[in-house]
Amino acid sequence: MLSARWTVKPQVSSSEVLPPLRVGDATEIAWVQQTDVLVVGFGAAGAAAALQARESGREVLVVDRFEGGGASQLSGGVVYAGGGTRQQREAGISDSPEAMFEYLKQETAGVVSDATLLRFCRDSVANLEWLEKHGARFASTTPKQKTSYPPDGVFLYYSGNETVPAMAGQHPPAMRGHRTVSAGQSGATLYGALKKATRASGATVQMQSVVRRLVVDASGRVIGAEVWQIPPGSQAAVRHKAAHREANACYPFNPNRAESLRRETLEIELAHARPILVRAHHGVVLASGGFMFNREMLQAHAPRYLSNWRNGSTGCDGSGICLGLSAGGRGAHMNRVSAWRFISPPYAWPKGIAVNARGERFCNEEVYGSTLGNEIIEHQNGRAWLILDARLRWQAIRECFGKELWGFQKWPALAGMLLGVTRAFTPERLARKLGMEPAALRAAITANNRAARGECDDVVGKSPAMRRELTRGPWYALDLSPAFKFFPLSSITLGGLVVSEETGEVLLGNGQAIRGLYAVGRCATGIPSNMYISGLSLADCVFSGRRAARHAALEISDKVASKELTP
Repeated sequence: MLSARWTVKPQVSSSEVLPPLRVGDATEIAWVQQTDVLVVGFGAAGAAAALQARESGREVLVVDRFEGGGASQLSGGVVYAGGGTRQQREAGISDSPEAMFEYLKQETAGVVSDATLLRFCRDSVANLEWLEKHGARFASTTPKQKTSYPPDGVFLYYSGNETVPAMAGQHPPAMRGHRTVSAGQSGATLYGALKKATRASGATVQMQSVVRRLVVDASGRVIGAEVWQIPPGSQAAVRHKAAHREANACYPFNPNRAESLRRETLEIELAHARPILVRAHHGVVLASGGFMFNREMLQAHAPRYLSNWRNGSTGCDGSGICLGLSAGGRGAHMNRVSAWRFISPPYAWPKGIAVNARGERFCNEEVYGSTLGNEIIEHQNGRAWLILDARLRWQAIRECFGKELWGFQKWPALAGMLLGVTRAFTPERLARKLGMEPAALRAAITANNRAARGECDDVVGKSPAMRRELTRGPWYALDLSPAFKFFPLSSITLGGLVVSEETGEVLLGNGQAIRGLYAVGRCATGIPSNMYISGLSLADCVFSGRRAARHAALEISDKVASKELTP
């Protein structure tokens, strides 16, 4: 459990969260702004909440620490949808809400109730159509083979573990990863549509604004928030925007420089932002993302992932979660983190074998990247290698120089095969170089080859089509550990505030709802809080955002006229 107050030290790129401002009622406050629904964070979840609240006839104010977008804008723009979408039907894919539920029940492992998961599946078609209504486009072209992210021109694919034999159920697997139609990675395009629709809906959007504390009345209801905004048009605002943009741009190539710029944005906020008390008559929706960029929270809840590459944006600082905790909410699944160790493409890689420090296989190599990554971090002490023979290695290198792979797929793969590789002419010599028992690695290769020839079952359940004999030296071991700097192991946090699965309201420790306070997206526990597969988080952003907004639109606090302060 986190403490209610989270004071951020200067070296942490986050915003200070203070205990709530507690008042008898709303008339005691000199409110500067008033709205029906205050949305904190303008990524996909915040945009979905804002749009739904506007469609429900409510006034909306959206505030964001930076310029909006968050992790959603930097994502691949994939929405996990099924149950018979138009795109699935056009591609000749048979699917149903029941089939989608059967598969996702295995991935979610009880983090939400069966009733909520089934509702998510039954609402899936309507939620995808709702995104299309607001300007997002999806298509039905499918790839030739399973991939971590489809090439340009391909927009519907297996984005999880649907084809893995261990996940087989009564229904056939179905492609449910709906990538937004766009050239390049599609997150910016999907978010751009939501951003445009939100502004067109009449919602007010206020950038460079941080919520540092909630306002709570005597009944325990959240009635507003203290928003700290950098004065628009000021030199501080210009510097803040420039530093944030540069941090995002240089992070993949110069993370130390990016971290310095993030500290600069925080220092500007603390020095120049000014408080604005905002009255929210219907509720406050926390939508500011997870906490991958808050090292203190990671240290407290998921220390195994501290060395992983932090995926997402600077705004994923945990501040929304801390706001909920400050009002008496509680967190759950805070130790759950998605760790993406994708080994396909290159398509030759999963035909090799992944082994641990003992030289033993531990996971089906064809699984989704976060399934493999979490197995490495959680159960193999962060140490694993992919074993290839000469034939598979050269096949993989040739694939990297083809036109189908993205740069973020081919360059780390080449680095892994050329810079982070251990090479030997026999499996025994390779094992000794890696500190393994030679007999164990030889046994793993022998068992793999027997399964590839159809003489026995594969020890980790790999499907027959993905099995290959490994026979031709030299032998290569590719480092799959998070410590290998040339092949980053990207991560995002999955836990968050416990919310009502009916309304999205943040819950107290006793299970009662905090009236007027909601959490959505990665601020909240939800569909992806056990295990991430591509598109599940964005789909949950829409599902949870709309759920909270619908309830907030119906809720109303005492609208006694309050004293206003002219800014």
